[in-house]
Order: sequence, then structure tokens, then C-alpha cells
Amino acid sequence: MVVTVPTTPFAITNEAAVKLDLLYEVDVPKPWSKPHPHGQREAEQAAYREAIAQIRLADEMGFHTSWHVEHHFREGRSHCSAPEVLIGALSQVTERIRLGFGVTLLPPAFTSPVRVAEKVATADVLSNGRVEWGTGRSTPMEQTAFGVDIPQSKDQVREAIQAIVEAWESEYFSFEGKHWRFPAAGNVPVRMVTPKPVQDPHPPCWMAASSTGSAQAAGAMGLGLLSLSIMRPLEQMAETIQIYRRAAAAAQPITRVVNNRVAAYTLVHCADTMAQAEANGIWDATWWWYRNLAEFTLEWEFPHASEQEREKMFPILEQRRNAPPDPRQFSDADMIIVGDPDECLRKMLRYAELGVDRLLCYVQFGRLSHEAVMRTIELLGTHVIPELERREVQVSTSVTAT
Repeated sequence: MVVTVPTTPFAITNEAAVKLDLLYEVDVPKPWSKPHPHGQREAEQAAYREAIAQIRLADEMGFHTSWHVEHHFREGRSHCSAPEVLIGALSQVTERIRLGFGVTLLPPAFTSPVRVAEKVATADVLSNGRVEWGTGRSTPMEQTAFGVDIPQSKDQVREAIQAIVEAWESEYFSFEGKHWRFPAAGNVPVRMVTPKPVQDPHPPCWMAASSTGSAQAAGAMGLGLLSLSIMRPLEQMAETIQIYRRAAAAAQPITRVVNNRVAAYTLVHCADTMAQAEANGIWDATWWWYRNLAEFTLEWEFPHASEQEREKMFPILEQRRNAPPDPRQFSDADMIIVGDPDECLRKMLRYAELGVDRLLCYVQFGRLSHEAVMRTIELLGTHVIPELERREVQVSTSVTAT
């Protein structure tokens, strides 16, 4: 909900209780049933069809938002490279669920800020004002492919956010920044950027954060926190949230919508019984997901990370160099949410206690069947969401002094 505050130039977005969202990367795991390229095409098309059906059900079940990534070249793990197209399609087959860009990649080498403004605003028009706008820098694998200046990318993202918001709020738009200017040539007329978003003054803005430093930056800029780190102890997540809350308390907002919410994602699988979850192949699916992410990080993130950052990456993998981790330990530590509805509710309450406003449920992963994913969404919608609402589970927003 956006509440306009007349005494300030800002609108404030906030919610009182934890909400359940979905997060989609469109996993297309190998091996495909047929050789490339036909096997890839068939698997991708099936994954998209199933994702749309799942989100339509989530709309009926009372989920708050469905988030959609922008990733490139992530074979097997993430085949969603054009979230604006998927969100546009979803806008026409859903009625209530909000639709999130999780995220648009903002350094201008990826996409001109004007094009981002146009795409997000169009999605907001088609959805009648249901868009959430997430932003981010991406990873070295994508950055190097598109020629992003990695050392300058943080400043470039901040500047791009400011430019996009100005494009939405200006009748005619021009921008003269350190890293980007529009129009690109001098001494030419300004342009009218169309369309404008439905939400006034503009959709809520979030920033992806995979480190405490980026979480602090998001809070300081008045942006919502999309915490996209996973497979780490919940105590580490709590620390990141506290750092974000402290920064948000003294924010100097760079947009006119102050968003002081925390969204965190994790793998979620709900079945009628734990035995059924295991029969669905939950542990194989979890291990596939973790191994894929770990291998990607080792190949693309480690070479560009500092020694301190490397020590924080995948602590369980580092501790088990010679033996793969048992996926069950992730569930035992509540790092993922697996079980029957009562067990899933218990685990979700822990996230609320840590200060998570929006829990992004990653439900389509590995080789879990479409039917099993649909049942997850149905059980969460019929049992867990009503219980969260009945209890009016308040999110912890307290800040611990240091």
C-alpha cells in the first residue's frame, strides 16, 4: 500500500505483517529429453507454460507478489532473460497479485535507463498499477559479457535509478549525469518518455543485495531490500537485516517512494506430509539447485571477490570440501522451508521474527513436477496464508544498537 504524506515530497510504502511472495527464475534443468536445440526449446517452453499456470493459481490463493528475474546465459538455472515480457503476459491473466521485476539490470551497458523506464511503466499500465520495481548490478559473468565497468557499477546504478524516476515524473526529459546522459548528443531537443506508470508518483523501488555493504547502501537510499543471498545461517540474515534497518532509519531517499521493507527468498516446498515431499524428490531438487549455484559462484564470483568476501561465500560448501552437504541440513537449520503446512508455517514465522516483511518462495526448481509445485502453492494458499493473516504476524522492525 502506498500512503501519500502531504507534508513531505515522498510517499511511503510499508506493511504491518509478513506476506508470501513467489520468485521465478524459470529453471530448465539438464539433461533435456532431446538433443540441443530441440530439447532446450521444448524444456523452456514447458517451464514457461507451467510458471504461468502456477502464478495464475497463486493469484487465486492470495499470494502478494510474483517476482521475475533478469538473467542472461545461465543455462539450466535461469532462463528468464526478458522479465518485462513475462510480466506483460501475466498482467493479462491475473487480477490481484502484484508483479515484481526482481530485478532490472541497471548499469547503462545492460540497458539504457530510458528503455527501463519505458518497460517498467508499460508493465504498470498493463497491470493497472501492480508493479514492484527491483534494481541491481548483476554478477561478473553477465557484467563482463555486456561490457559493464564493474568498479563504477554501484555509482552507475544509483544514477540510473535517479534518471528513471525523473523520466517517469517529467513531462519532457533530459539527464546529464556522470556516467550517462540523455539525449546522447548535445544541442538536441528533450524527449517525452512514454508511457507514465499508473502508480503515483511511481512504483516502489527495491535494490538487490547479496552482501551487508549493499544492504546498507539500499537502506541509506530509502530503497527496499531484496536479500538475494541464500543457503546461509539465519543468524547471518538477521545481521544483514539489522544493518539495513539502521541505514534505513537515517535514509536520504533518492526516489519519491520511500520503501523500508525487507524481502528475502528461499527454496520452499510444501506437501501434505513430509513423506510426500520426499517422494516428490525434494532432496534431489535441493541438491541440484545448490550444486548449480555453488559451481556458478566458484567459476564466476570467486575470481572477482575479495578474500573477505570469499570467506563468506557458501560456508557449508567450504566446511565440506571433501564431502557434499546433505540437503536435509539446510531444512534442519530453516535455511530452506520444506514440510507439511504446519512445519512450513513454523519456519516462516522464524523469518518474520528476523524482520522479513516479504518471504519470496522459490517453488519451481530442480526436477520437481508441475503437479507438486501446484500443490505447494495450493497448500500455502489454503493453510499457511490464512493462518498468517489470522495471527496478524507482525514483522520485527526493531534495531539492535551496536
